[in-house]
Amino acid sequence: MTVPEPFTTPDPQVVADSRIMDFARHIGMAGSDYASLHRWSVTDLQGFWAAVWEYFDIDADTPYEQVLAEESMPGARWFPGATLNYAHHALRNLADDAVAIIALDETGSGYEVTGDRLRAEVASVAATLHDLGVGKGDRVVGYLPNTPHAIVAFLAAASLGAVWSVCGQDYAPKAAADRFGQLEPTVLIGADGYLFNGTTHDRRDATLELTSALPTLKATLLVDHVGLPWPSEAYPLLVVPWEDAATRTEELACTPVPFDHPLWVVFSSGTTGLPKGIVHGHGGVLLEHLKTLGLHSDLGPGDRLLWYTTTHWMMWNLVASTLLSGATTCTYDGSPAPFARLDVLWELAARHRVTVCGTSPQYLLGMAKFGIDPTVHDLSSIRVVGCTGSTLPASAYPWVRDHVGERVLLASISGGGTDVVSGFAGSAPNTPVWAGELSAPHLGVALAAYDAEGNPVVGQVGELVITRPMPSMPLYFWNDPDGARYRDAYFSAYPGVWRHGDWITQTSHGSVIVHGRSDSTLNRNGVRLGSADIHDAVERLPEITEALVIGAEEPDGGYWMPLFVVLAAGAVLDDTLREKIKAAIRNNASPRHVPDEIFEVPGIPHTRTGKKLEVPVKRLLQGAAVEQVVNLATVDTPDLIDHYARLGAERRGRSA
Repeated sequence: MTVPEPFTTPDPQVVADSRIMDFARHIGMAGSDYASLHRWSVTDLQGFWAAVWEYFDIDADTPYEQVLAEESMPGARWFPGATLNYAHHALRNLADDAVAIIALDETGSGYEVTGDRLRAEVASVAATLHDLGVGKGDRVVGYLPNTPHAIVAFLAAASLGAVWSVCGQDYAPKAAADRFGQLEPTVLIGADGYLFNGTTHDRRDATLELTSALPTLKATLLVDHVGLPWPSEAYPLLVVPWEDAATRTEELACTPVPFDHPLWVVFSSGTTGLPKGIVHGHGGVLLEHLKTLGLHSDLGPGDRLLWYTTTHWMMWNLVASTLLSGATTCTYDGSPAPFARLDVLWELAARHRVTVCGTSPQYLLGMAKFGIDPTVHDLSSIRVVGCTGSTLPASAYPWVRDHVGERVLLASISGGGTDVVSGFAGSAPNTPVWAGELSAPHLGVALAAYDAEGNPVVGQVGELVITRPMPSMPLYFWNDPDGARYRDAYFSAYPGVWRHGDWITQTSHGSVIVHGRSDSTLNRNGVRLGSADIHDAVERLPEITEALVIGAEEPDGGYWMPLFVVLAAGAVLDDTLREKIKAAIRNNASPRHVPDEIFEVPGIPHTRTGKKLEVPVKRLLQGAAVEQVVNLATVDTPDLIDHYARLGAERRGRSA
């Protein structure tokens, strides 16, 4: 089979100077290509993860007895005997006078936090939390925007061995309480508000409402972020102003904890019920993020990362982990493309000499459609544009090359997400890039595509599975004492093998193509189709802002596949545009992908982390009640849900 020509190939000098090749030299595999490194990393798990430990000089208080005591999934036991602390590693490589965090917002303003100031603030907040009764295993939660306060609070909690969880303030108090209430937290840290699209959003009352919904709280720390005065007399709990909590003179002492001691709880989207609390450990996160950021993103001292995220998306966790590599991380409060300054992220990346810039497919496609030209800014410092959240269509690759830089590595990442706070597949400095494809599985990720019989397949669509454990797989789900929910989530389809819920193709040249969620896969006459293939074809059209395709099984045995489109300004969904849409799908996917009907809709609903609500919309169209399929608090635009419910009711009424 002929291997397609890559969109870009790695520069030999960049490869030679990269950390992943330094790692290869360190383990005695100098001159090896990426495929050889990956093959070794998944066939010799103990050797690979021991090498990661040694290469990044993990500073354990007590050494590990062995790398992998038990390989079963679930239940793998990594590095038993080792004690360490994530926060210690996040702070140890920061020079006192070097910039550790750059705080940015959509107005273009910002400030810098040096290494010595960050250590001092973490030590101070840790001492404050300790005085408030927080100790090892207690929970500290944040209702915070993406600012340095969130990173400081997280590291302070982690330094004590406490368990951290955070939620963005665009979540309603009830939605935040649905998450935090499960954890029975000791302390809440809340901000007065946040910025978005030119508006300051006052969240003082929301923070007060959240404190009232968390009966286990002993105290609340209040952050003055947007300058709104706190009505402290309204709070029934002990209240500590952030200014007092973060300005004490204290020495930082990080508590050693076992490798698998809980570090944080991240929550599933909760679109169909109470969000699941996914627990990750100090050691697993430490090794996985050093590998991902240090080897795949080539981050180290002198680098700067700016990745647009909110605090409730797992990318925030990677933003915080940038500090592990000794690089500078940027926080950002606001809209990625505010009305008044659509290109503000590019402007900030240029001004602050960002080397790794991360975003979503929707952002890159939107930049192209709005005619934004980032080259008006000096983007010469950017060497990696990371992209995750959903599948990046092939059409975005030429735009990045032409408008950001032809030598920039466009690293599309997908896979693990919240479940492993990382990715299963992506790129590295020494991998080719094929447009619309993920270059390769990440190191240490034993990825495969399984057919319906559970056999690995290459060159055809299959279920994304992981056949050997990773250190950052969840320790457990919160409030799941017998592990039943955990096993059901990942291991019910193939015992002992992680099923992730995505359709992928593993190509003969080693790349990975993601076709969409397997629980929302289109299935026409027994042929499985990826929704992402249709979205890609349609969303390239200038008349279409966004699209959503659904495949709904009907009571009479039929199959209905409608396409919903959001039109760009001035566009009209007439017969001409309908035919243009069908032709685009036919030419870029296949005739089988052409939908039965095309509808104009006011918008596409997403989770608050940006994923299209394919399955809930499908079930609404099939007649399920709203409360049975979606928790409105988890939807970015809840009003849209009623629109789709009405569409389903109208269609059922016509066919009755």
